[in-house]
Formats: sequence, C-alpha cells, structure tokens
Amino acid sequence: MKHDYKKIGLKSGLEIHQQLDTHKLFCSCPSILRQDKPQYEIQRTLNPVIGETGEIDTAVAHEASQNKNFIYQVYDTNCLVELDEEPPHTINQEATKITLQIAHLLNCKIFPVTQVMRKTVIDGSNTSGFQRTALIAHDGYVEISSGKKIAIDYLMLEEDSARKVTDHRPATCDLQPATCDLRPIFKLDRLGIPLVEITTGPHLHSPDEIKEAALKIGEILRACKVKRGIGTIRQDVNISIKDSKRVEIKGFQNPKMMQKTIDIEITRQQKCIKEKSCKNEVRNALPDGTTEFLRPMPGAARMYPETDHPLLKITRDLINETKKNLPKLASENTSYLQKFGLNPELIKLILKQNKLEDFKTLTHEHNNPNLIAKMLTLFQSKKEKISTDKLEEILEKISKKEIHETDVKTIMQKISQGISLKEAMEKPSIDLKSEAQKILKEKPGLTQGAYMGLIMGKFNGQVSGKEVMEVLRELCS
Repeated sequence: MKHDYKKIGLKSGLEIHQQLDTHKLFCSCPSILRQDKPQYEIQRTLNPVIGETGEIDTAVAHEASQNKNFIYQVYDTNCLVELDEEPPHTINQEATKITLQIAHLLNCKIFPVTQVMRKTVIDGSNTSGFQRTALIAHDGYVEISSGKKIAIDYLMLEEDSARKVTDHRPATCDLQPATCDLRPIFKLDRLGIPLVEITTGPHLHSPDEIKEAALKIGEILRACKVKRGIGTIRQDVNISIKDSKRVEIKGFQNPKMMQKTIDIEITRQQKCIKEKSCKNEVRNALPDGTTEFLRPMPGAARMYPETDHPLLKITRDLINETKKNLPKLASENTSYLQKFGLNPELIKLILKQNKLEDFKTLTHEHNNPNLIAKMLTLFQSKKEKISTDKLEEILEKISKKEIHETDVKTIMQKISQGISLKEAMEKPSIDLKSEAQKILKEKPGLTQGAYMGLIMGKFNGQVSGKEVMEVLRELCS
C-alpha cells in the first residue's frame, strides 16, 4: 500500500557502495573474482577491540556474542596483505584519482589531508577484523528533476569485504545437531577491491525522490572507471517516520523494488510505534520486498586510526588535474550525439559499446555521422573488430567516390574475414540483370521485396542493395 509520505514524516537517505575498476586498494593484486578451486584455506577467530571512544561498538559486541570461527579460501591472486600477515602497501593512486573525479562530479569539498581509519567488522568479511577506510570528500550535492539539491554528506574510499560462499558443516552436525558449530566460508578474491561509499543527507521524502537520487548518483559513477555487473554496486537506504527510529535496509540490487520495500518498511515501523517496540537496527532487503533483522545499528565506537599507513595527502595539483579531466555523464553524451541527428537506437549502441571517442575522431574529419555510427556499431563483426584507422581509409575512399555508401557493409564484412581493403573493393563480374530475370522466371508472382531477398541471398554480399533495387525496378515496371 502507498502512504501519505508527508503526513507520516518520511525521512530517508542513501548509502551507495561502488567497486572501482583497478587493482586492489592496499596491494597490487588483481581485482578479479575466482570460480575455480582455491590453493588452500586458513581459519581465524575474530575478536572485538575498543574504538576511539574507549568502548566496544554495539554492533561489534553483537557479532562477538556469537563466538564464530571463520574459514577463508586463498588463491594465487591473493597476497599476505589480504591474509593480514603483512601491513598495507601505499594506497592505490589510480583508485584515489577516480575517487577525486567522483568527488568533483558530486560537487564535494575535498580534504587535503586525511587519515586512513580502521572500522571494526567481525562478521568474518575481513581477515583482520576491520575494514580500512578513508574520508576523501564532504558537503556535496546532486540535483534531481524538481530542482531540489540532495546533500552528499561524505565520500569514502575503502576496501571491499571478502565474499561469503557458504557455511562449513562438520560431520558431527548429523550426530549432534543441537550443538552443531557452523563455520562461515569466505573467498578472499573480493577482499581489498577499491570501493567508494557515498552517503546522502536524510533529505529524501518519498520513494520517487529516493529512486531518482539513486539513479542520478549511479549515472555519475558509471561515467567514471568503475566495475559493472551484479554485485559491483550495493545500495542501502536509511528510513524513519515520525515517532520511529532510523532503520538501515541493506542490499538493494533492483531499483524497481525500492517503492515496494519502502512501503512495507513504513508499515512495519507504524506497527512498532503502536507496540512501542521501535529500535535502531540494520535489516536485510529480501526479494519479496520484506526485510529481516541483521544486527543493531553501529555507532562511532568501531572506528580507530590505521597506524600502518601514513596520512593520505591530496595535493592541490592532483585536485586540479582530476578536475580538468572529468568524464561526461551519459545524459551529456546523449545530448551531444542527438545534435548529429542520430536515432535513439544508434545513440544507445555507441554508448553501450564505448564507441564515443571513435565517433568523435571520425566525424572530426568526415561529415557523415549516420554512416560513421553504423560503421562503428551495426556493421562491425562481433569477433573481428576493424580498427579506427581502417575505417578512416574506407571513409576516405567514399569521399573520393571510389566506394559507394551502399557497399560499405559488404566491404567491412570482407575485411573482417581477413581480406585487404583493395580486394574487398573489387566487384565480381556478375550480369545482375540476367540473374534477376532468371529468378523472376523461376518464381513468378512474388513481391519486389521477396525477389530482392532471394537475389541478395544468392550473391551473399557481392552486390549492393541499391544495385539490386535498381534492376528490379527496371524489370518489374
């Protein structure tokens, strides 16, 4: 059911975590996920520690009370940093630059000096029992369609967690199920992948605003060098209504489920208000829109300085360099391509196939944007891509009237099969009119389009559609 969001005082904010497409944050290991067998396994027990406030955090204490042991799968793409047997290396400079680009696009203020911190996490997702994180920027904003500016409270650069695979089930579980000690198993392939965390202020007051803000931030992230695909971006939503307490819902993968999940959570909080049972907590989003309890809401008590890494200094030169080389957003690139009169499908293909820079290069010399767009997307073989230099040669031949535009697709198909441009331009000796007359005689009464298909199929790219159409018009008139 939908609610009167203004009347109930809905307040919401977003936390978005996005993997960056570089090597790992504190070592040179590649950021790749493995599906094969690990080289070996290690076991660990993680213990809580006191944070900067001198106390053990509530969420950490909750995890510690479960007395879990953990198993970690190790691969040849892991090193001693991920095993917590070696101090962190210097922070990944490429990841830092990408984070600064994101900060600029989010209109944030950048800290010139920041401290890498340890955030205590003992749910098994880090071998060390903490996550390294650095506060890079603050006080930014994104603007949504209503003109409203949604505050970006802060932008963090941190390491991603290990990937949970399953739970280890000892043989004794079948004999004594009541005392069964399941041990979670994690892969270390994901641990240490650079991750940005973006947190908005609690200024979103309807599911539509929440969804639009999430999509806007997502567009900014995709303009930068980030990983794509399932699991590379994770969205959490903080929600409260009047007289309730803030609840963090983790694990939104599908923006289409936001409306339903938020409405169900509001109903749950309304029930808690009536029962006087509201409490701060973290909940997990389920596929059907409902949520389940994960742990109490964490506080500041789990943060303390990372003494194995020096202060991170971000120079004015680096800030200026990253600001000068900002990528364009998808909406800006779309607007740019629309000026050339391209249809929406071609625009979508150029952006999806990352052909924008090639398009700019070719249109700078040749004023034929529609043909260039088709050459870059529709006429290319999926297996054998043709270089921009070779496309430049073809366009040059077209400008000199040595190649007709209708022959371009056929020529490109031949080139992708290993034939030289010179050979691809040569036309076989075909008496097209005689061949067309034979087909018309053999199969009388068909439409002109049907005859065209038969002739084109017979000669398999050796003749152009324009040539066939001209012959058919002459014979069928």
